[in-house]
Amino acid sequence: MVCSIAGVMAAIGDRWGLLILRDLIFGLSRYDDFRQSSGVTNATLSDRLKHLEANGLIERRRYQVNPERFEYFLTDKGRQIAPVMLMLSQIGDRWQVSGASAPPLKFVNLKTGGDVSWCLIDQKTGERLGRQDLGIKEGPGADDLVRWRLSHAARRREERELDDASSREAARRPSRRRSSAST
Repeated sequence: MVCSIAGVMAAIGDRWGLLILRDLIFGLSRYDDFRQSSGVTNATLSDRLKHLEANGLIERRRYQVNPERFEYFLTDKGRQIAPVMLMLSQIGDRWQVSGASAPPLKFVNLKTGGDVSWCLIDQKTGERLGRQDLGIKEGPGADDLVRWRLSHAARRREERELDDASSREAARRPSRRRSSAST
């Protein structure tokens, strides 16, 4: 399947993979740290670390010989996930899903200490965009399935817009009962 999003998700694996990457971004690096941070089982953690390493997101380095123990570090590829973590954190704060009364994390500019937020910027104009300004179109690597998804979604949007317009028009028209009752 030609889909960058699906490819990234396959490389991450699942929620445990994402939580391990979160912990690595925070600075944790050892097996026991990951276990304590997320509550993941040994079998799952071992499997996800191997998966992330096989997909080039992390690398392991031995820090002890007897018994043999490793630390894990993000690769350049793995570090590219950090902005996604910021975005997920901001969404989680808006949804209030952390269980805390206020946001549990703040991403900050290391130079200024100022809070950092994720936003969309138009690459032509440099303008900041809102969600309502964001559209999706096929890129140069699009295949037939990508084109189908986009055209099918566009048809569905058009159908919904027509349905919404019809509903608004019907709501504006006086009902026959009201007009006959008033005569």
